[in-house]
Amino acid sequence: MRLYLHAMRPKGIPLGRRSRHPLLRFLSLLLGLAVIGVLLVFGLVVAGVLLVGGVVLLALRQWKQGHAPAKPVTSAAKNQPAVLEGEFRVLHPGQH
Repeated sequence: MRLYLHAMRPKGIPLGRRSRHPLLRFLSLLLGLAVIGVLLVFGLVVAGVLLVGGVVLLALRQWKQGHAPAKPVTSAAKNQPAVLEGEFRVLHPGQH
């Protein structure tokens, strides 16, 4: 069974053909690898800029806050119960 791909492609879009010349194929391979390398380096540079910018922003935020001295625990805080007080109602399934 043969597939006729030229009948399926839209008009005006050229069908890509691979060259049979070995030197041209090798040069196209090198060009493709160079494009991938440039895109990879560009992505790494963008990621590095974002990382450095985030670290600088975090450092500036910490620097602006300053280091407030830790407050000693007062006796009022010791007397606070660890129980949450309030009115509660138990909901059973189907009782909304």
